[in-house]
Amino acid sequence: MSGVLLLISIIIFAALVPSISCHEFTTTAADGKVLELDESNFDSAISSFDFIFLDFYAPWCGHCKRLSPELDKAASILSGLKKPVVIAKIDADKYSRIASKYKIDGFPTLKLFTHGVPTDYNGPRKSDLLVRYLSKFVAPDVTVIESDSGITEFVEAAGTFFPIFIGFGLDESVISNLAAKYKKSAWFSVAKDFSENTMALYDFDKAPALLALHPKFNEQSIFYGPFEDSFLEEFIKQSLLPLTLPMTEDNLKLLNDDKRKIVLTIVEDETYYESKTLIKLLRAAASANRDFVFAYVGYNQWKDFAEDFEVGRKTPLPKMVVWDGNDVFFSVIDSESIEKEDQESQITLFLERYREGKVIEKRMGPSVLGYISSLFGMRSVYILVLVAAVVFLVATAGKEPLPVGHGEPARVSADKED
Repeated sequence: MSGVLLLISIIIFAALVPSISCHEFTTTAADGKVLELDESNFDSAISSFDFIFLDFYAPWCGHCKRLSPELDKAASILSGLKKPVVIAKIDADKYSRIASKYKIDGFPTLKLFTHGVPTDYNGPRKSDLLVRYLSKFVAPDVTVIESDSGITEFVEAAGTFFPIFIGFGLDESVISNLAAKYKKSAWFSVAKDFSENTMALYDFDKAPALLALHPKFNEQSIFYGPFEDSFLEEFIKQSLLPLTLPMTEDNLKLLNDDKRKIVLTIVEDETYYESKTLIKLLRAAASANRDFVFAYVGYNQWKDFAEDFEVGRKTPLPKMVVWDGNDVFFSVIDSESIEKEDQESQITLFLERYREGKVIEKRMGPSVLGYISSLFGMRSVYILVLVAAVVFLVATAGKEPLPVGHGEPARVSADKED
């Protein structure tokens, strides 16, 4: 009997060891591996690391499969940072309780947990850009720069994906609160010492001043105050996007947090000389009308998106509309198409007529479902469809069934979507 009890004890202990060990995490990610989490160790992992980047995935999701090797590459680099970022993943399709807790309705959904507090991640997914993006989250809210060379080093290290704000002659405390608030969207710094050469390089003539740079788009703007929070925040919010934003699937996500309406110009091809000339005029208009986001798209670059605004091969281009960022857009009466001559005046007239309310409200085309799914996740779309089906069944309950034929029932197959 004692031998049997001993065997049972060994079996129980062996069963418990994996459960115990899976809760044990070191406070660093020195091994550079992606952690696989489940319900038993999820909470422990979140509380064990200062910074943990989490991939909520589904095994059947094609996008998730393509993302996985990028996470593997990034994990080894991020583990070596002064403040390491741990990369982990969890099968959110299997562990639905956790998925529900964090409102996961599409795959993959990515979140960065900072001291246990989650932040949505909508940045790039290639390993090199992912590393650059996440490195920003563990950097100081405001970097203090002491020299011209320090400014150059900061700008180079920040890269081109995010806008860069540099306060010249500003105290760190002036922008620290707003820097913490908008940290996920931009780099922030203050330059304590700088020369006239730097002022000439960035084209400002006095201090204090706050410079907003968009290296990727070769754009910059300057703010001379007042530096009260409300005015300062308005400048920062309006400067998070470039003056003219090219519409791509990645850039579409940047509009999620911006409440301004979008002046969208559709050209035949973004690479044409005529298009580039028009974009320069749009940039000038955007500078004078900061209450709008100005964006453009080439029909040849993103045909499906352009067609949602009633654009086809025979549509006269360029065409301008005002879009609400969801499924409604406005056609401005007598100002829809932009002719080749005097385009600057035509853009001004377009904006004047829009502000006067001379518009026709329209709905986007059939592919709007794709944009809804990208913003809210496919699971939300499925839920809406399910609710509609239930309402239909309730409404038709008790009615005489329609006569049906005697043929074989149709075979329906449903594949899960990414």
